[in-house]
Amino acid sequence: MQNITFIGGGNMARSLVGGLIGTGVDPRQIAIAEPRAEAREELERDFGVRTFADGRDAVEGAEVVVLAVKPQILPGVCKELAGAVSTAKPLIVSIAAGIRTDQLQRWLGEGTAVVRCMPNTPALIGAGATGLFATDSVDTIQREQAETLLQTAGVTAWVEDEAQIDTVTGIAGSAPAYYFLLVEALEDAAVARGLSREVARKLAAQTCMGAGRMMVESGESPDALRKRVTSPNGTTQAALESLNGDGIRQIVARAVDACADRGAALAQEND
Repeated sequence: MQNITFIGGGNMARSLVGGLIGTGVDPRQIAIAEPRAEAREELERDFGVRTFADGRDAVEGAEVVVLAVKPQILPGVCKELAGAVSTAKPLIVSIAAGIRTDQLQRWLGEGTAVVRCMPNTPALIGAGATGLFATDSVDTIQREQAETLLQTAGVTAWVEDEAQIDTVTGIAGSAPAYYFLLVEALEDAAVARGLSREVARKLAAQTCMGAGRMMVESGESPDALRKRVTSPNGTTQAALESLNGDGIRQIVARAVDACADRGAALAQEND
């Protein structure tokens, strides 16, 4: 990638910019369109990138354009950029939740090469998980460019059906909040049994991180790891029986469905 432009200079853009520079990309190859003067100054100071108040100026000469603005304002942003995108013909990478590729092509120009992706907030510390979908207009090199870009923030996985991006939102994009909620619940339960909140949070958070690392680094299934730490008639079995009795699998399935359905609804609201 010779020139990369970010439309929007928020947290996710900053994480990707930091990741790119960390892999050896020259900061001068990166442009960021950001309307706030103070934010532009911070981006220039922190990363040494080029910044622009107007997205159309930032897109000029770009090989890849990353749309990193809120879904609610994306239609207007795309319509302003349509002329510049038509001239530069860059790969468009969108991280906006609930915005379909056909909408982006309608706003930017039919045939525009678009990759839609759904990262999550651990990308801010280089530990993200991102699902990607490419339109037919995206060639092999552009797929590699999109994957390289998002891999600076964590792991990536392609889906072949765009509707599956809504499922990715349910199990990755929004899912960090589920784990935060679980740690909150563990913390509250421990405090109710007399443990200090400081100790409860420290142990619960570390356990959550350690369990995740075990799954990633061992390569084993969660089922196998769960069974390994569940002794017959032991403490873990008692806890799991309680969770299963309360319908934890059904609770999680309904949560993922609710998240995915809301993602699909966002596309309709911004159509």
